[in-house]
Amino acid sequence: MRVLVTGADGYIGVLLGPLLLERGHDVVGLDTGFYRDGWLYNIGSVRFPPCVSKDIRQIVAADLKGFDAVVHMAELSNDPLGQLNPRVTYDINHEGTVQLARRCKEAGVSRFVYTSSCSVYGLGSDEYKTEESETNPQTEYAKCKVLVERDLSRMADDDFSPTFLRNATGYGPSPRMRFDLVLNNLSGLAWTTGQIRMTSDGTPWRPLVHVLDICDAIAFSLAAPREIVHNQVFNVGDNSENYRIKEIADIVSRVFPGCEVTLGIAHGDTRTYRVSFDKINTRLPGFRCRRNALKGATELRELFERIGLSRDTFEFRAFTRLRQLEYLIKTRQLDEHFFWS
Repeated sequence: MRVLVTGADGYIGVLLGPLLLERGHDVVGLDTGFYRDGWLYNIGSVRFPPCVSKDIRQIVAADLKGFDAVVHMAELSNDPLGQLNPRVTYDINHEGTVQLARRCKEAGVSRFVYTSSCSVYGLGSDEYKTEESETNPQTEYAKCKVLVERDLSRMADDDFSPTFLRNATGYGPSPRMRFDLVLNNLSGLAWTTGQIRMTSDGTPWRPLVHVLDICDAIAFSLAAPREIVHNQVFNVGDNSENYRIKEIADIVSRVFPGCEVTLGIAHGDTRTYRVSFDKINTRLPGFRCRRNALKGATELRELFERIGLSRDTFEFRAFTRLRQLEYLIKTRQLDEHFFWS
């Protein structure tokens, strides 16, 4: 396929592009470039696809001509960032994505893989949430995911086939690193401070998934027969990767021994959810998670040792999405609508 990957310069995108090239696809990336200040390490002779610098809100149908599929990841990328400016979050994450899908239909793009999130389940019990469970989003970010799934599902027809991948919380090394993801954050704290500090009391549930397993889910969605993935929702992860936050901290403490583990207190963030991943593991041909949180934490420790990760680097703004956007706004590089000035 000829594939356009939006968000190609992000945490997932810089790993996904080379993977799709290896699997024989003709790949072009697109990214607005908010996070290009942050590059944690190099990965040798890996071949990256060409990348166009453009905001998804400015894409026209002509930009999409000739593509067989679009993998869409270019949104404001987590709950805290979505709260920074809720109106702009809706402009980009909901309206911008729906407009992109309409342009795809105009241009004859037949496949559209949308990276949604398990955060749509928001506030749940200890029961496992399936793709059929009622959503209960608690943040603007998660609410936009629900709206996009609804609107794109209504657009599905014989010529336009969307697939919705509700990713668990990612972890693991990436050159375009994110230290605002729970396992990555706790591992970085352990390495640079000798402490594993949690802001919550450790009881909330979170499902995790390795960043390369997310890439595999996308690749297998593109490769799957249309009738299997057409207008389907898949939770992306593995049942064994549902953890309480304190269990994630315990895993990190095994990989970074000697660190002090500190619990926080119960606070206003009420998100807690366990998720069933039976559907993707039984119905998406070729997919299974090949990594777990212990392996991810071990990979991070090996990386930190290799590059000599310093506390200054760990705390650098570009590795935390909210801090980077706040910096770009404060320095007037972005305007009030998050367009480059």
